[in-house]
Amino acid sequence: MKQKPKINNVTTLGQSRLFHIEQLSLQFSNGAEATFERIRARAGKAVMVVALTEQQEILLVSEYAAGTEQYELQCPKGIIEPGEDSLAAANRELAEETGYAARQCRLLQTMRVSPGYFDHQTDLVLATDLYPHTLDSADEPEPPEVIRWSLDRIDELLARQDFSESRSIAAVLLASRALT
Repeated sequence: MKQKPKINNVTTLGQSRLFHIEQLSLQFSNGAEATFERIRARAGKAVMVVALTEQQEILLVSEYAAGTEQYELQCPKGIIEPGEDSLAAANRELAEETGYAARQCRLLQTMRVSPGYFDHQTDLVLATDLYPHTLDSADEPEPPEVIRWSLDRIDELLARQDFSESRSIAAVLLASRALT
């Protein structure tokens, strides 16, 4: 296994309510020096839920994404609150965003987005045996639109322009594989 580079210096480039941006001066084991930048999330770990109905449909939400300035279709997701475990957070986020909760939740995998730049983890949870249960998080400016999507139409979902969020794509594919 390769030896990790030595961090010679860390400089804060900026910070916001959600992120801390740093510049790292690194020295690699072969003597090469390089400067990298990274983003550290101020929020803790996140959770993303693939919720499966009895009719073999997944519940997706359409929400405004400020980064792309458009509505994006994605799996329910959110931050795991301090002291909360991933499965409880998944069920809470599911109820807040879709009006359903699950009697069974199973952790499928922990995912990272752009680990070269971003230090953040998302636990992917498969939720089954759903029942109506609404929670109001009071943190959404508008209620998300809930879309039911049949598992046998996954290829159509993957072709949609508004289904581009990488974690959601990975989540749907990993959940489909776990169900077969």
